[in-house]
This record gives sequence, C-alpha cells and structure tokens, in this order.
Amino acid sequence: MKLNKLLLSASVVLASLATAACGNNNASANKKDQTLHLMQTGEILSLDTSNQANISQWNVLENSMEGLYRADKEGNPSPAMATKLVKPTDHGKRYTFTLRKNAKWSNGDPVTAEDFVNSWRRSVSPSSQSGYSYIFTGVKNATKVTAGKLPAKDLGVKALNNRTLQVDLEYPMPYFTRMMVLPAFFPQSKAALTKFGKSYGSASNKMYYNGPFKVDGWTGSNLSWDLDQNKYYYDKKDIHLKKMKMQVVKDANTAHQLFQQGNLDDATITGTTAQGLQKDKNLMHLKRAGVYYLQLNQRQGRVFSNSKLREALSLVLDKKHLAEKVLADGSEPAYTFVAPTLAKDPTTGKDFATEMKPSENYNVKKAQKLWQEGLKEEGKKSVTLTYYTDDQTINKNIAQFVQSQVESKLKGADVEVHAVPAKNGQDNVSKGNFDMHFSLWLADYADPMSDFDILQTNNAQNYGKYSSKAYDNYISAAKSKSAADVKQYWQNMRNAQSQLTKDTAVAPLYNMTESHLVRSNLKGVLWHSVGEVDYTRAYFK
Repeated sequence: MKLNKLLLSASVVLASLATAACGNNNASANKKDQTLHLMQTGEILSLDTSNQANISQWNVLENSMEGLYRADKEGNPSPAMATKLVKPTDHGKRYTFTLRKNAKWSNGDPVTAEDFVNSWRRSVSPSSQSGYSYIFTGVKNATKVTAGKLPAKDLGVKALNNRTLQVDLEYPMPYFTRMMVLPAFFPQSKAALTKFGKSYGSASNKMYYNGPFKVDGWTGSNLSWDLDQNKYYYDKKDIHLKKMKMQVVKDANTAHQLFQQGNLDDATITGTTAQGLQKDKNLMHLKRAGVYYLQLNQRQGRVFSNSKLREALSLVLDKKHLAEKVLADGSEPAYTFVAPTLAKDPTTGKDFATEMKPSENYNVKKAQKLWQEGLKEEGKKSVTLTYYTDDQTINKNIAQFVQSQVESKLKGADVEVHAVPAKNGQDNVSKGNFDMHFSLWLADYADPMSDFDILQTNNAQNYGKYSSKAYDNYISAAKSKSAADVKQYWQNMRNAQSQLTKDTAVAPLYNMTESHLVRSNLKGVLWHSVGEVDYTRAYFK
C-alpha cells in the first residue's frame, strides 16, 4: 500500500511539471470559445428518469432539462417551467401551476402540462425500473399506482389545459416545493415518447430536452458526449456557454492530469491525489449533503441479519482514520444517515445531524465482544463477507480499508472484495448477492425525509432489506396530517434517526466533501450542497 501511494504521488508531481503550460493556454481558449470541459465519475445508464436514476444521469439532466422549478444560487426553488412559486390550497394538499408560454422542447414543440402528467405516470407505474417511484409518495394514489392497485390515470396529477397543471397530495408535505427541482419530476415530451417508444432515453438522440442545453453524441454506452445549446430555450440571454464537453473519468490521478493539460475545467479529485493538492490555488471544497455508507444485507440467512454482527462492524471501523488518511480530501467522518448542513431542526435551532450524533462511534473491544456473541448465536466460527463496490480507484482504496479493519480486528472474519463496473455491481446488489455494498446517498431536497424514505421496509432503494416496524411508524406518522405540526414532524425525524442508530440499519462511513480543481476564470457556477451542480449559467471571464 505505501509503495502504491508513493508511486501515485510521484506521478501526480511529474504530470504537474510536464503539463502546466498546457493548462494555462487552454484557459484562454476556453474564454474565447466558451466551451466547458467537465467530468463524470461514472457511466450514464440511461437518460430516461422513469427507468434509471444515478448521479451521472442526474448531473447531465440538471444541465439539459428543467422541471417546474430550478434551484437558485442559495439552493432555494425559483420558477423554471412554472411562472411563479405556488402556494398550496385545500389545507396544503393542492398545488396549481401555470406553465410559461415560451417554454419549448429542443424540437420546437411547446412544453405542456400533459408532458408532466405523462412523465409522472410513467415514473410511478409498476413497470418503472428507476427505483425512484417512492419519491412520489404523498402525491395522491402514488403508492397504490406503484403497487398495481390503481391505474396510472388515477395518480393525483392532472392537466387542466395545456398550460395548467394540478397536483393533489394525500397530506401536507412541507418539503414538496423543494422537491420540484429534482430530475425525477422533470417532464417528458409526449411527442418523444410516442416517436421513440421503448427506446426513449436510451441514447441522446432518442429524447427531447427543455433546458438550456441538449445532449449530443451519447450512443448509450460511450464514455464522452457533448451538451450543445438548445436554440428554443426561453432564457437564452442568460446562457453564455456555447458547449459543454463531458467525459467519464474514474481515476483521480487521471482527472488531475487532464486538468493540468487543459482538458478539464472542473476536475474532481480524491485520495492520494487530493492529499497532495490541498494547497493548490485551484482547489475548492464543496460540502455536499450526502453520506457514503455500507449497505448491510439483512435478508434472512445472511450474516448481517444478526444485529450484534452489524453493530460490531460499525464499531470496529475507524472512520476518522478513513477520512483523514485514506481520503485526505477534506471529508469528515459520518455518524448518522443524515449529513451535516442538510437541515436545521427548527424546534431546537441545531443542525439535525449534529444533534443526533451517537455517543459511541468507535470501540474495538466492544466490537470484538459483540462479534463473538453474534457468531455464537449464528452457530459459526468464521464468515466470509462479500463486499461490492464500483471500480473507481478511490472506492477500491476504501474497500481495502474496510477489508483491513475487519480482518485484522474481528476474529474469523474474511472480506471478499468485488470492485466491478457499476452495472455489474448493481445487478448483484439488486439480487441480494452481497453482504456489504459501498453506497452513496445524496439528499435530493433539504429535509431528513429525503434520506429516511429509502430505508423504509418496502422502499425499492432499500437493497439491504432493513425492516423495523418502529422506524416505519415514525416515517408514516411524519407523512400524515400531523406533518403540518412542526413539533410533531421533527420529533418523528429525531425518533427515526435514533432507531436507525439503535438497529445499525447501515454503517455510515463519511460525509460527502468533494475536492474540485476549478479553472480560475470559470464563473457563474451554482455549487449546490443539496442536489446537483448547475453549470447552465456559467461562463469564462
């Protein structure tokens, strides 16, 4: 390990010396032609939000599509397809949106209320493969439609006319307005759905775009593509970039070299690469409302169906060492499923994650005792733990950290690491063929519910199959008429996090802090801590 780190550090230094001049020249070129070079750390699997949902996809759609609202520079909703921010009626359960007259798709068709209706119905249908149907919970009849108990036409979304969209909820949702900036709620062109059918979103030319840019050159599997201006966008006066060029870069050292060569204007770096560049003048830390964690497979017959073994795993991991030595990119240890800075508890005035931090987070002796007790309960002397992660370099390093910590401190534990392309790993995780899965959950909107939703018993994203009646009841109580009572709502949020901690539902590892190397003359980027980064109004000065 030490040798590998030294070699990586040396290659970073050599790359810096060899390519510095290229980077300087490219900054001037970018200013002239207003072309932004960006990276994604993983592949796009589809552009159809009803059938796939991953960070790379949402990063692309954030810059090529728009929903009813978009997030402003403060992260607050502002009008996009809708003409204004809407206040609910019917005791907080009905929203009526008016769409702007000049909103158009990239083929020139107007954006209509029916485009939202079709999109939402597709996304909640039982045939949706995105794993994001749950995000519509609270919209009238959404859960019944997803379960196949009602037809999609009964979903509480209706086109009153071409420009008027009505949404009915089952209970007041304090966070509903913030949710409307999410790609999951973006419209889908009725004409595109009719024209492309089952292949909709499978390539960049098999859908239409209603945002400032349209995606070009993505065939469905390639690792680079462009975003070109959408000539029909309603707010062209605020769009300064002529083009965005995106490519998949999984290795931080490669990302740094591409930045130095001028082939990236915003490079995400991690691990040893980030550690060696903490004083770089181009470095920027972006604290995101996300938590990296281990999903623990709690299906019957799996190792982590035993609560003592789950707790032992969590207590044996030195998360501070992971953040400071392995990551070394400004990341901080995570102790709750909710990230700091996501939300402030209005009833206490405290950051929610901070106030819910457990009193005990690292205790090797206790972990070892629990581990042996758990093994005895299961009638085992040793276990092999199957660990899945994708094949990014930093994620392989994290896997080695977990493997080392577990095998060296827990007698009878063997960790079998599988670092594979994202799709291969997801297939195994979906089928339950894992014990630990390295995961990231980035909050979609600024409320703990954005995180807590996915750990409910029947949630499609709950691949570890954590199940707690108490936890489900807390979430259900927060999704009722009582949601309008601020004190009750936040008491349910606190109870939910306490239950997750008690059960070791997951093993939080570290809070998401991105280290970016950013071109000094790049301006106008909206660096959102919740949701995706918005480059649509960026420009080179």
